[in-house]
Amino acid sequence: MLAARVAQYGPVDAISLDRIPVPEPGPGEVLIKVSAAGVGPWDAWIRAGKSALPQPLPLTLGADLSGEVVRVGEGSSSPAAGDLVFGVTNPRFVGAQAEYAVCQSRSVQRKPAGLGHIEAAAIPVVAVTAWSMVFDYGAIQLGQRVLVHGAAGNVGAYAVQMAKAAGAQVVATCFSADVARVEALGADDVIDVSVEPFAGRVKYADVVLDTVGGVTQTASFDILVPGGRLVSSVSPPDQALAAEHRVKADFFLVDVTAERLAHVAGLVETRKLHVAIGEILPLRSVRRAHEMLAGAPHRPGKIVLEVGTETTD
Repeated sequence: MLAARVAQYGPVDAISLDRIPVPEPGPGEVLIKVSAAGVGPWDAWIRAGKSALPQPLPLTLGADLSGEVVRVGEGSSSPAAGDLVFGVTNPRFVGAQAEYAVCQSRSVQRKPAGLGHIEAAAIPVVAVTAWSMVFDYGAIQLGQRVLVHGAAGNVGAYAVQMAKAAGAQVVATCFSADVARVEALGADDVIDVSVEPFAGRVKYADVVLDTVGGVTQTASFDILVPGGRLVSSVSPPDQALAAEHRVKADFFLVDVTAERLAHVAGLVETRKLHVAIGEILPLRSVRRAHEMLAGAPHRPGKIVLEVGTETTD
């Protein structure tokens, strides 16, 4: 099979397209014929050797995918061979950007019939991260005031929509070029942080969802109400500051499960969640996708590799 591989950590040109044997699923795993695979910042971290998790070389890049189950490992009864599924490969976030990929059964879910493979491959990591921020850690409730930092990013955009679906009043931060797009997501108030600091407009928040970190995260403690929550997907909050402001502050690493994927798919099916696709590229253009991660011009939204159309020459 064809796979996007890294034999040595390094820049974009460390990626090669190699022919390797199709892997076999082990206990609790399934083998998926990949139709589409998502590309995210974690792929660049892994490629460069900056992952927080051990990543033995050589490796196949990629975590997000959508495709068809073609083989089932011992002890796996669901999903079954022939099922169309979406999800992630494993906790190391590797193995998806190939014609076939092995996934843990617990990390994939049947793909809704109305969801295409490209759209489905754009969802898992970023949308489940947002779900965990809003519901698992933020515990957002009807009528609460929620501040979403980095609302134009893939996670932030989902977080805005999910917080609105939960009945919150949502304030979002972004830069000038993204104001109209974030407004279209349903945010009640959008702050252009290139023009004014968010603290000048936000007097209080029950929950802060942080996808930015740094000084933005630190300044957010000042506008949280006592008993409020700060949830970060990028860096651990200062627990001394949290105690001083009498709030709860969490950082987490996303755990993509079939149950969370089902929740997200339900929001997509009921049109409460819009999936933004940025660029669709063939697997052979994986280096170009990594250049986009590094700042090369591309449309906003998730970068997805279309794998099922690859030739076998």
